[in-house]
Amino acid sequence: MATSLLRRAEQRGRRPRHRPMSDINVTPMVDVMLVLLVIFMITAPLLTVGVPIDLPRTEAAIIPGQDEPLTVTVDAEGRVYLQETEIDLGALAPRLVAIAGNNPDVRIFVRGDRAINYGRVMEVMGSVNGAGFKRVALVTESRAGALNAPTVEKKAQ
Repeated sequence: MATSLLRRAEQRGRRPRHRPMSDINVTPMVDVMLVLLVIFMITAPLLTVGVPIDLPRTEAAIIPGQDEPLTVTVDAEGRVYLQETEIDLGALAPRLVAIAGNNPDVRIFVRGDRAINYGRVMEVMGSVNGAGFKRVALVTESRAGALNAPTVEKKAQ
């Protein structure tokens, strides 16, 4: 029916009306996506600050990994943090099991302040290892001052 109306309009000497354009203009969407990409690239490094501690320095090489690890931190006063949340040492293992689910191969980084007693860091590592996690690593700083994550990876047997 619409085609017959267009033919009639052409026969009378009038031009047919323009049909609405049904194409999507992708350029504004690409512009918005690029702006969001730049914003996230700038803000992503700022989100990984965590608990401020003074890490020990070492010359060990960095161990590469693809997945995002869980971070357990022991600060200078001996307080234990899971990511950025303070947690009691007794509640650490059940919380890690709840987060990791049935995946004992999740990577866990242990960050210990330089001023803390070595025994306290070993208590935390023992608690994590006792919960059944196989991949526990210590995080240090390189001699140049850059963050080394992780330097030594301990495999449970």
